[in-house]
Amino acid sequence: MARIIVGSWMVRYPLGGNLSWTLQYLVGLKNLGHDVYLVEKYAYNNSCYNPVKKVMSNDCSYGTKVVSELLGRFGLTNRWCFVQKGGVYHGLSKQKIKEVFLTADLYIDIGAHNRWAEESSSTLRVFIDVDPAFTQIKWHNNLVDNVPLPVYDHYYTIGMNVGTEGNEIPTNGIKWKYIFNPVNTQLFSRTLPLANASYTTIMNWQSYECITYNGISYGQKDIEFEKFMSLPQWVNATLEIAVHGLNKAKAEMIHNHGWVINAAQEVTSSYDSFCKYLANSKGEFSVCKNVYVATSSGWFSDKSAAYMASGRPVVVQDTGFKTHLPVGKGLFAVNNLDEAQAAIQEIENNYSFHSQKAWEIACDYLEASKVLKKFTNELGI
Repeated sequence: MARIIVGSWMVRYPLGGNLSWTLQYLVGLKNLGHDVYLVEKYAYNNSCYNPVKKVMSNDCSYGTKVVSELLGRFGLTNRWCFVQKGGVYHGLSKQKIKEVFLTADLYIDIGAHNRWAEESSSTLRVFIDVDPAFTQIKWHNNLVDNVPLPVYDHYYTIGMNVGTEGNEIPTNGIKWKYIFNPVNTQLFSRTLPLANASYTTIMNWQSYECITYNGISYGQKDIEFEKFMSLPQWVNATLEIAVHGLNKAKAEMIHNHGWVINAAQEVTSSYDSFCKYLANSKGEFSVCKNVYVATSSGWFSDKSAAYMASGRPVVVQDTGFKTHLPVGKGLFAVNNLDEAQAAIQEIENNYSFHSQKAWEIACDYLEASKVLKKFTNELGI
């Protein structure tokens, strides 16, 4: 058994999809027999979100309560620490978390952005890039500006094509290793959806500003969604997006094309509501960030993995992941409107078959016990 610390962010943004993303790592490592801890620090002024009040502030009380209760449900009571602005420690004390770091075998940074560099200096440090292409381009631009890269012992990415022959994403001299977003299939329900259930997805319309590399500007899901705007008119199924960041004019345009629009922060207000939303869906249809698609990064979503763990077929825009995951049964990688229409029709023609195949792919390729066992074995843990 190893002592493993995961640096991420759950307290600052305690919505269901985000909670699930980090929870898969924590539960997966715990189930492998490891002594697991979560650490998190405030990021900037007013960086804590309260979904009830719908405000950003420095008050972390909502997030610490949610995370404490959620981790407690999965046997991780008193296994977390959050540092509030001003240096106030919640969960484990400053002295206790210092002792944990000093006795740790591994520190994994999957969203802490090197904020625990000093505390983790005496242990094996691993970075997991969860925003492929964007991360590498940002680091490239930093190097151009003489900003040094963060130092880790190993660098992993969920962009399975980063650093492969012919791929344009800059590696910045790093030998990138690869990991899928893990999913614990036992955490998700496989009950059958209603016959008229929607194909859904959960998305941000635009997460951040465009980024430029070699004179090319790369953007977000708003760019890619335009390619599939008329899809509801070509399928005999209901398509729904739970989306954050739409303005009124764009929402009206999307609705007029036949999409059902939901509020992402409402359907994912908690971890349980996130799981319920997936269980009530027939499957997922989703576009991907333009930067993932245009660079053929090989990115595959943690949310798509959760849909599949729920036995929900997934139709998702191709980012180059089909080189690494089986497609055509339960999981479909599509490039255009015609391919998306054909994939949804194929699922509709034989739903139970594709539901089973989606779940099998989650079990065979994305199951946390397999993904994280391979990961720790590679690190010698």
